[in-house]
Amino acid sequence: MVKAQVELTDQQIHSVERMAAERCVSVADIIRESVDAYVRSASRLPKVEVRRRALVAIGAFSGPTDLPRRHDEYLGT
Repeated sequence: MVKAQVELTDQQIHSVERMAAERCVSVADIIRESVDAYVRSASRLPKVEVRRRALVAIGAFSGPTDLPRRHDEYLGT
């Protein structure tokens, strides 16, 4: 682990201390979990980019034109 010093507002520290007490964990645990959650959420693609990529993929793949109707035959089921 690496030590880091952060400054929190009075409201932030009181909220974190309350959460830690309710869960019987340390303030540091709450802060680490918070950082992890933020990093995970920040690394997701924005919805606009997901939509753009999905639209680009439409029509990018080819196959039998009757696949929706005859899928059982093609899949061997």
